[in-house]
Amino acid sequence: MAATPRPRRSVLYMPGANTRALEKARGLPADALILDLEDAVTPDAKLEARANVAAALAQGGYGRRELVLRVNSLATPWGHADLVAAATMPLDAVLLPKVESAEAVRQAETVLAGAGAPARLALWCMMETPLGVLHAEAIAASSPRVACLVMGTSDLAKDLQARHTRDRLPMLTSLGLCLLAARAYRLAILDGVHLDLADDAGFAASCRQGRELGFDGKTLIHPKTIAAANEAFAPAPDEIAWARRIIAAHAEAEAAGKGVVLVDGRLIENLHVEDARRSVALAEQIAQLERAG
Repeated sequence: MAATPRPRRSVLYMPGANTRALEKARGLPADALILDLEDAVTPDAKLEARANVAAALAQGGYGRRELVLRVNSLATPWGHADLVAAATMPLDAVLLPKVESAEAVRQAETVLAGAGAPARLALWCMMETPLGVLHAEAIAASSPRVACLVMGTSDLAKDLQARHTRDRLPMLTSLGLCLLAARAYRLAILDGVHLDLADDAGFAASCRQGRELGFDGKTLIHPKTIAAANEAFAPAPDEIAWARRIIAAHAEAEAAGKGVVLVDGRLIENLHVEDARRSVALAEQIAQLERAG
């Protein structure tokens, strides 16, 4: 994972079969787009969706948004061709669905490499089955291409036979295990979608909990939720001001030969400074992204 974090506050799924949606996505303030060939596309529209996405990407106009293609599994009739096509598209990453093992990642990587995918093309992994969660560490460590874990909480809840609750207690073990794996291997990690688009308060609570747990951002299913996710997962102005104070005070202490310093009665050490620098760097990246449009 890069030392300077890339903003992934809002990561919006866009159905590849919907050309109007692919066009509209060029003007949406999402940090990243997942152009979907899998769950959002019916079997009879898979080939059309792949062609639509290829044409939209070739046309360009997506600015600095991170572009990710969710492919079908290699176990389906479309997965191999999806990966071969992805290898030559102007993408930042390929999102693999229902990853349950390190071997599944390596198989996809082999197909991409054989099709000439550039070394910079990352792999993102959907964590949406109990077996996938139990193998999260192996998946995170499976390849240098792996850059991000993406929680698929809808499928996971189904397999767990768990209920969707406001506090998401049934999900916390799975969320925590995947967070541990992602951070242990310096990967990004994204929270799952909130399905009830009429439940603004529930969505806000989910974003707040996701950030408190440590997620980098949230996957979304509708543009109306982008602004709330962007706000929830961005450092607030007072957080940035505090971070800058910490950085300045620690630098002054170091110059005086001191290893620690008190700021407003709080003991500041290197670990706090590292976190402060990350927050400031993220805020600067967000500002650059928003200026670019």
